[in-house]
Amino acid sequence: MTDTSLSATTQPKPGVPTDVKSEVVYIDGEFFAKADAKISVFDHGFLYGDGVFEGIRLYGGNVFRLKEHLERLWMSAQAIMLEIPMTPAEMADIVCETCRRNGLEDGYIRLVVSRGAGTLGLDPRKCLNPSVICIASTIQIYPKELYDQGLAIITAATRRIAPDTFSARVKSLNYLNNIMAKINANNAGVLEALMLNSEGHVVEASADNVFLVKNGVLITPPTFIGALKGVTRDAVMEIAEGLGIEVREERFALYEVYTADEMFLTGTAAEVISVTKVDGRVIGDGAPGRVTKRILEKFRAMTTTDGVRI
Repeated sequence: MTDTSLSATTQPKPGVPTDVKSEVVYIDGEFFAKADAKISVFDHGFLYGDGVFEGIRLYGGNVFRLKEHLERLWMSAQAIMLEIPMTPAEMADIVCETCRRNGLEDGYIRLVVSRGAGTLGLDPRKCLNPSVICIASTIQIYPKELYDQGLAIITAATRRIAPDTFSARVKSLNYLNNIMAKINANNAGVLEALMLNSEGHVVEASADNVFLVKNGVLITPPTFIGALKGVTRDAVMEIAEGLGIEVREERFALYEVYTADEMFLTGTAAEVISVTKVDGRVIGDGAPGRVTKRILEKFRAMTTTDGVRI
C-alpha cells in the first residue's frame, strides 16, 4: 500500500441511480439496487473463499478509522498475492459514496475484494480481474440491553486455526473456522464463544477480540498466537494507555478467564461489550466493570471524530 491519501478522486458513473430510499451496492465501478447486486458463480471468492474483506463502521457521518482499515485490507491482499485494482484513495471515495447513496449517517460497511471470476480449478492465475464490492447497511449482532447487562458465553469445542497454518492477520473471506465456533455457541443457547488454540490458550471469540482486567491491568492475547489485529482492539489499547491503565499482550488460559475481575470483547460490529459469565462461571461481580465502562465511554467519543467524514 503506497498511496494513503484520502482525497476525493472517484466519480460515480453517469446514469447510476441516486435514489437513497432503497439499498444500493457498489460492484466494480457501478452501483446496483440490492436485488440486482450479483457476482459470477465462477468468482473465486464464492467458490473458494479466495479474497479479503474489511468490516467498517460509520458513526454520525464519520467512517471510523478508515485509513487503518484500508491499510489492513492492502496488507491482507499483499499476503495472498491479490492485486487490488485501484488506489486506497479511490477505495476511500467508494466507501464514502456508498454510504451517501444509501442515506446513512450510522451504519456498517462491508468492503470485499475477491480474486474475481475464473475457472473451477484452484489456480488463481485463471482469475484475470479482481472484483471490488462495497455494501453499506446496518448491523446489530447483540441486543442493545446486553451492553448494559453483559454477555454469557461458552468456550467453543472448535479450536482456532494455528497461525503456522494460516495467519489470522489475513482477514480472508474464508470464515468457516469462526462459523463453526458460532454454531457451538448457538447449540449452547448463547450468542458468543471463546476460541482456544491447540495449546489451550484463549485466542479470540468467534468474531471479536478478547480482553481481561486483572488487578487493574488490561490483558489481551498476542496476535502471534492466532488473534486478529483488530482495529477496535488497537483503539481500545490506545484508550487504556491514555487512561493510565497498563496494557499487556500475553497468553492466558481459561483459569485466567474464570478468575478475571472483568472481561470484555471488542470488534467493529460488536464495538465494546462486557462478558459477565463464561462456561457458567460468573466473572467479577457479574456486571460490567469499572474499567470496561471507562473504556467504552472513551471509545464512543472517539468513534465520531477519528476517521473520515462522508
